[in-house]
Amino acid sequence: MAGSLVYRKRDEFDWILFGVVFLISTVGILNLYSTGTASGSPELYLTQLYWVVLGGIGSFIVAIIDYKHYERYGYLAYGGGVLLLILVLMFGKEVGGSVRWFAIGEFRFQPSELMKVLLVVGLAKYLHHDPKAEGRKLEDMFIPALMTGLAMVLILKEPDLGTALLCLLVFLSIMMLTRLTVRSTITLLLTTPIVAILGWSYLLKDYQKQRVVSFWNLFVDPEADKLGAGWHANQSMIAIGSGQVTGKGYLQGTAGPHHFLPECRTDFPFSVFAEEQGFLGAAGLVLLYLFLVMWCIRIAAQSRDRFGSVIAVGIGSIFFWHVVINLGMVMGVMPVVGITLPLFSYGGSSVLTFMLGIGLLMNVSIHRFRRNYSA
Repeated sequence: MAGSLVYRKRDEFDWILFGVVFLISTVGILNLYSTGTASGSPELYLTQLYWVVLGGIGSFIVAIIDYKHYERYGYLAYGGGVLLLILVLMFGKEVGGSVRWFAIGEFRFQPSELMKVLLVVGLAKYLHHDPKAEGRKLEDMFIPALMTGLAMVLILKEPDLGTALLCLLVFLSIMMLTRLTVRSTITLLLTTPIVAILGWSYLLKDYQKQRVVSFWNLFVDPEADKLGAGWHANQSMIAIGSGQVTGKGYLQGTAGPHHFLPECRTDFPFSVFAEEQGFLGAAGLVLLYLFLVMWCIRIAAQSRDRFGSVIAVGIGSIFFWHVVINLGMVMGVMPVVGITLPLFSYGGSSVLTFMLGIGLLMNVSIHRFRRNYSA
C-alpha cells in the first residue's frame, strides 16, 4: 500500500516544471558567482543559494497542502498581504528614499513581492465563485479592480512603481479569462489614456518621471543623456552586444566586475550573462522562460476548476511580465523600473516569492489527477 502511494505521488509530481525551475535557478546562481567573484563579493552566490533552498522548501510545503484550503482562505491570504503593506509603510526600513522592507538585523523582507502572489490567490477566489463565465461588463470587474487598486495604491506609497505596474498587468492578464463584451473592451481602451495622464500627474514621483523621459530620449536618440539617466540602459546594451554570438566566456565578462553596471546583480543580470554566453546562451535562457510560461498555460488548461486555472494563469503572468519588462529594460526598449528577472536576479524576497508561486503551480498540476476534488 505504502509503495503504491509513493509511486502515485512520483507519477503525479510535475517533473518538467521542477526541471525548468531547477535549470533557471542553477544558471542564475552560476551567473551571480561570476559577477561576485570578479567584483570581490563571492559570497553573493551563497546567499542566493540559501534563498533558493529556503524557497524550495516553502514551495514543497505549498505544493502538498490540501488544494481546497487555498480556495477557502483566499480572501484571508489577500487581506494578510494588504496588512503587511500597511505595516511596512508604518514600521518598515527606509532605503534610498523608499520604505519597502521589514529589516531584522541582516534579514530583509519585501511584502510587495509577496503581494503579487497573494493578489492572484484573492482574484482566483473571487472568480471561482463568480457565476458568470463570459459576456462580462466593466461593472462586473469592479471587485477584482478594487482588490488590485488597493494593493497598487499601497505599493505606490512606498514608492515602488515597478511592482505596482506588475500587479496591474497580472490583473489584466487574469481578466482576459472573463471575456469582456465588445462595448466594455472599447470603453476600457478609450479610458486608458485618461488614466495614464492622471497617473503621470498625481502618482509618479519626479525620479520615476525622469526614468520614463530618459527612456523616451534614449528611444528617439540613443546618444541622449548616456552619461546621466540613460547610463544603465546604454551600458547594458554595450555589454549584450559585446557578447556577440558565443560570448566572452564564463568569468570573462567586464560590465559587472568593472562596475559599468552597478545594478548588474539585481536589475541587469541578463546583461552580464549575455556578455559571457553570447547570443546562443541568452537565447537559450529566454527559451527556458518561454517554455515555463507555456507550461503554466498548459496547467491552466488541464485544471479541474476555475480556481486552479486562474492560479496557473496568474502565476504564469507574473513570470511572463517580469521577463518581458526586465529584458525590455536591459535592451533599452522599456524604462528602468526595477523589475527583477525571475529566479535569476539577486534578492531573497524575489526568489522566495517566485518559489512560492511555483509551489502553487505544482499544487494545481498535481490536482489535475484528483478526480474527486471539490472546493
